[in-house]
Amino acid sequence: MDIVKNVREAVQTEIEQAGYRLDEVLYEKEGGMNFLRVIIDKDGIIDLDDCVTVSKLINPILDEKDFIEENYILDVCSKEKGSE
Repeated sequence: MDIVKNVREAVQTEIEQAGYRLDEVLYEKEGGMNFLRVIIDKDGIIDLDDCVTVSKLINPILDEKDFIEENYILDVCSKEKGSE
């Protein structure tokens, strides 16, 4: 089972219908914690309200699909822009 692929397929349409782009989905372990990172983008600047909106939108979908057995933290964030 590919968690990243399953999550992307489950949430991409909802994210796009809300006016955002799904840039990347990552499932990573950091410091003993599991993180499901959903990286979003849009025209203009992504702010905290955008991240909260998308988090509230996709959280029920992820709960229903239950792709991930272990505990994890959902982290909706923007693309890193910077040192290029």
